[in-house]
Amino acid sequence: MRAGDLIESGRVASGSNSSGGTLAGRYAAALYAQADDTRALDATVDEMQALGRLIDQSPEFRRLLDSPLIDVTQARTAAVAVLRQEGFSELVQNFVGVVANNRRLGALRSIVAGFAELVASKRGVVVAKVVSAHPLSDVQREQLRARMIEAGYGTVNIEDSVDPSLLGGLVVRIGARLYDTSLKSRLQRLQYAMKGAA
Repeated sequence: MRAGDLIESGRVASGSNSSGGTLAGRYAAALYAQADDTRALDATVDEMQALGRLIDQSPEFRRLLDSPLIDVTQARTAAVAVLRQEGFSELVQNFVGVVANNRRLGALRSIVAGFAELVASKRGVVVAKVVSAHPLSDVQREQLRARMIEAGYGTVNIEDSVDPSLLGGLVVRIGARLYDTSLKSRLQRLQYAMKGAA
């Protein structure tokens, strides 16, 4: 069965064991294959990035995705209507419709992230998830990318977010590797060291 048939039939969640076998990975792999089959991959990559931004920036849309109280049919209709209004392609609308039919709208953000990771992997791009206490400037982002390239990571795509509780410094995750230089982490290590010395 082709990936497009999986999307149309709504059987993505029980589909082939691709992209690590995670739920987000299976959906991402099905969408990637369908977009590739229909020669719409670049456009779909852009649309999925836009979908991630829409989820992140619209509390109303997030509530729709996360609410367990909304009927599946109503949730699908509302989600697809929002995407149609925002100008998303029929491919992405159909895909989100299948996600809704399978009662997985709450996982849509992680599916979007899984799709971005799959695209990066296919294109030989390393995704670095960077959390900082304050928003990174363009200069800081480029300096960080340059350091990673020097460290042998090749082409690097930085996904940054802000967590004020870090106080300062950065937390960088690249695949399974975690680099924590945050002030919060340093203070915790100091606290543990002081307890051990007491």
